[in-house]
Amino acid sequence: MDALIDLHASQPFWIWLALGVLLLAVEAAFSTEWLLWPAVSAGIVAVVTALNLPLGGFWGEAALFAVLTVIATLMSRRLIQRVNPGDAPDINARDGRLVGQRARVTETFIDGRGRVFVSGAEWAAEIEGAAPPVGESVVVEAVDGARLRVRGS
Repeated sequence: MDALIDLHASQPFWIWLALGVLLLAVEAAFSTEWLLWPAVSAGIVAVVTALNLPLGGFWGEAALFAVLTVIATLMSRRLIQRVNPGDAPDINARDGRLVGQRARVTETFIDGRGRVFVSGAEWAAEIEGAAPPVGESVVVEAVDGARLRVRGS
């Protein structure tokens, strides 16, 4: 432990920068989304040590690193919720974006099963109750695999 403290005393900037780069490399390799903010925090501590701001040595730097990591993690969660709220569909999930859209009936519903056209593609669909005729519109309620559940509009 004394050897690490001696190494840190002689090169604090490089120690914190190396820690930040190491955390960033692990984050890039595994995409955990948990190590990004500690990596950024280590980089900030490296800059602070390069500026020779008084932090009280290793333990002050470690405390600054911990505080920055907690603050950055909490702030990022708020930012992510603001940018991509949980109830918004993922833009890459095409099926999820179909819910709520209007579809046009392309094949007559028989026993509650037919076909509809929505978002540039034709889909197998199920409907409960009275089925609209071909050409009329329905609303997509859910996606069940390759089949849509629809309701009359």
